[in-house]
Amino acid sequence: MSINAKHLATFILGAAAGVAAHKYLQTEEGEKLLEDLKTKANNLKAEAEGAIDKAPEYFEELKTKGAETLKSNFPDAEAFFKDLFEKFKGGKGTTPETDVAPTPDPVS
Repeated sequence: MSINAKHLATFILGAAAGVAAHKYLQTEEGEKLLEDLKTKANNLKAEAEGAIDKAPEYFEELKTKGAETLKSNFPDAEAFFKDLFEKFKGGKGTTPETDVAPTPDPVS
């Protein structure tokens, strides 16, 4: 892989941007900016940790409310899903003639 003028120019511009950022961050205004960024980052971290702690409660509440809403709006849904589960499981309440298509005999 050869280095051409485009790669060299990109490297020089990147290095110049790095030097400029370093010089800016050494000023009083730059230090204030860094402190603001650190404060915001710490606040965001605390908020994220709080959300992680609250997640199990939130999902439990969501599950409960979802089940209640489903039962109140679709009262037959529970029986429907139980029957459907039993069909897939192969349990009681299903008949082989109506649930499974007959398989052809293997040819020898």
